[in-house]
Amino acid sequence: MTATVVESAAPRIDTRDRVPWSTHVVVFLAPAAIVYTIFSIYPLVDTIRLSLYATNDSGQQSFVGFGNFITLLTDPRWAGPFWNAFRNNLVFFAVHMVVQNSIGLALAVLLSLPALTGRNVYRTLIFLPTMLSVVIIGFIWQLILSPLWGIAKGALAAIGLGHWFAPWLGLEGSALVTVSLISVWQFVGIPMMLIYAALLNIPDDLVDAATVDGANQWHVFWYVKLPMILPTLGVVAILTFVGNFNAFDLIYTIKGAIAGPNFATDILGTFFYRTFFGYQLQAGSRTMGATVATAMLIIILIGVLAYLFGVQRRLQHHAV
Repeated sequence: MTATVVESAAPRIDTRDRVPWSTHVVVFLAPAAIVYTIFSIYPLVDTIRLSLYATNDSGQQSFVGFGNFITLLTDPRWAGPFWNAFRNNLVFFAVHMVVQNSIGLALAVLLSLPALTGRNVYRTLIFLPTMLSVVIIGFIWQLILSPLWGIAKGALAAIGLGHWFAPWLGLEGSALVTVSLISVWQFVGIPMMLIYAALLNIPDDLVDAATVDGANQWHVFWYVKLPMILPTLGVVAILTFVGNFNAFDLIYTIKGAIAGPNFATDILGTFFYRTFFGYQLQAGSRTMGATVATAMLIIILIGVLAYLFGVQRRLQHHAV
């Protein structure tokens, strides 16, 4: 009798209340799916396929499996430039993580202060370089930092720091950091805007309650605002990682495909360009270029998966 009552009390789902599948969903999704498949999925799959082949002197391709990857990682002709580009890419990413995202966080916190006037003007001016062409950015900074006709030397001399000036773009030890800082100057507006939007979404009641309890601005930020924007900071970090390991245009604009001096600014993007298309006396190779591109994809996937299964889970647990 009890089982009968429980069974009768259980809710019944009326299949007539379900919304039927409509063909208009397919009609609206089909154009985007087709374009994405043609221009994103198919090139990606074909690049991975091409990385499994090798081209002989006559131009014929033969299946070699993972032979190209073994060559890329072990052959001195390929391994040296590859690992050099990978190390430079790590430095390029580290500068953006430490400098760009820290400055972006600081600017976002300042712009979110209620007492700040003219925040719209500041926000626009800081974000403006992001909308400029990378060619313009590279050309302008080459003029500024030029030891012959640039204004950097005179500007430093005017404030008594003229002895600090050096041809930073022409020195192996400083060229990569200099280009990285130029990139930071251009794209610092992106993390600033993302973090600024997250700060604006924090309920005012929490901030007011902390202020009433005697917390100052620093305590409010450290104990109230920062824990609530940690997911946004995680998104900023992974976007920085993906963007930096896909970087190419700024290095190419300032230093060219050879990424001088002596490949000091060579990153995976420029290394892929020379490998696939060739440059000067170096002949291009479609199969080895596809191998480098696939290696870049694997590196990015490892970084994204490490974030999703390592950092993201901890952030969700912290939020709960």
